[in-house]
Amino acid sequence: MSDAYNLVSSPVGTLKLVASAHGLVALLWPDDHPNRVMLGELSFDPAHAILREAETQLGQYFAGTRTTFDLPLDMRGTTFQKRVWQALLSIPFGETRSYGAIAKQIDVPNGARAVGAANGRNPISIIVPCHRAIGRTGKLTGFAGGLEAKRLLLSLEGWADPQESQHGSQPDLPF
Repeated sequence: MSDAYNLVSSPVGTLKLVASAHGLVALLWPDDHPNRVMLGELSFDPAHAILREAETQLGQYFAGTRTTFDLPLDMRGTTFQKRVWQALLSIPFGETRSYGAIAKQIDVPNGARAVGAANGRNPISIIVPCHRAIGRTGKLTGFAGGLEAKRLLLSLEGWADPQESQHGSQPDLPF
């Protein structure tokens, strides 16, 4: 049986939502790299109950009336990736964590780079809030939807970019 998808307009562009019978499988960006999230056969189904609910909750999030999501998730990845994605779910609305802090949280204290790689493969962006993972100095780092989308999502959550108050630019690593 194939997974279902629907396209949803949002302030960060048209998002592609993908769901199985068990839960949301993916939220893909307008210019998402085709190999970032591996999906099988998809069928267009805007009436799919999970897709409809995901669209409703995303609309509420973008309108500023929702701070948490309550959707069944069908996360597909390695055991390590799923541990990272579960840790992302624990970052509260409006807060951020460094990749190193997430690595420590999942008991892999020297695993910041691996956490960054797993974060980049997160198939359910926004809902599994990988946009809340930032560089160790507070700088925004890579994001599948682009840094402007990451900045917009964090701004929606009330986050003030500490880099905006600093003069000059300094290189930053994601951990």
